Amino acid sequence: MCTAVTYKTKNHYFGRTLDYEISYLENVVITPRRFPLQFRKVGKLAEHYAIIGMATVAEGYPLYYEATNEKGLSMAGLNFPGNAKYHEESEEKDNVAPFEFIPWILGQCATLSEVTEKIAHINLVNINFSEALPLSPLHWMISDREASITVECVKDGIKIYENPIGVLTNNPPFEMQMFNLNNYMNLSCEKPVNQFAKQLPLEIYSRGMGAIGMPGDLSSASRFVRAAFTKMNSVSGNTESESVSQFFHILGAVAQQRGCVHMGNGEYEITIYTSCCNTDKGIYYYTTYENSQITAVDMHRENLEGSELIAYPLVKGQQIKWMN
Repeated sequence: MCTAVTYKTKNHYFGRTLDYEISYLENVVITPRRFPLQFRKVGKLAEHYAIIGMATVAEGYPLYYEATNEKGLSMAGLNFPGNAKYHEESEEKDNVAPFEFIPWILGQCATLSEVTEKIAHINLVNINFSEALPLSPLHWMISDREASITVECVKDGIKIYENPIGVLTNNPPFEMQMFNLNNYMNLSCEKPVNQFAKQLPLEIYSRGMGAIGMPGDLSSASRFVRAAFTKMNSVSGNTESESVSQFFHILGAVAQQRGCVHMGNGEYEITIYTSCCNTDKGIYYYTTYENSQITAVDMHRENLEGSELIAYPLVKGQQIKWMN
């Protein structure tokens, strides 16, 4: 299970955690403008916006988990089991496979208004990438510098929701996640006031008591609340260092530690990686479970007019700076 967030200071940032029990050999992948993006049912984009993000490259094709294009538009796919429903082909729509959805949108759109126009003509079709790589049940958060939306493909078709907090986790559906926040409107970063009974001399005995009642478990519904509270109350400086550092602290509030979610057969769900992309500058930052040092890849230091994928394997070993 995963969590995606946005954050804005002087620049705009977009990223996520990938929480799972196994890795699919993901890399930081740059798709330059002239890499041919071949789609199963809607032809090919010979030229498109350049894209950077985390992906598994299978048969030469970038299967992006999340990515940002050179215009600053970002998109992440998160697990949505039991609710995602893909459909049969339609002659009236652009039939796009879910694993093609991110490059289809980021390759052609620069703003959310362009995204919503494009989605109006999309039909997400039930086509596996391969026998070894069947479709994952997903929903998506898409963001530009000004706003975010959540896109869910369900039994009734594609639903688009305004996402005013710029947070997405997994189940339940987004409307229910947002409604659930009503149960936590009492949470505050301020000191609590005795509302229990004025006749009782109740006292504050610890810092942070304004957030008593915030769920601490690792379910997706609880992570949504925790990520929303942390993100909406976050304060940092405007420098790149301060902004990136704060972004990783926001996602640190929902990190999965090995041993806390047992998947059976000795496997545990962990936060395989955490990402943060400065969408204005095209700089992709990440950490991994074993490597807490932030690593960066700048898409604009590459030849974006190229026609070959550029992939950087993840630095997974812990990087420790010795002082003596």
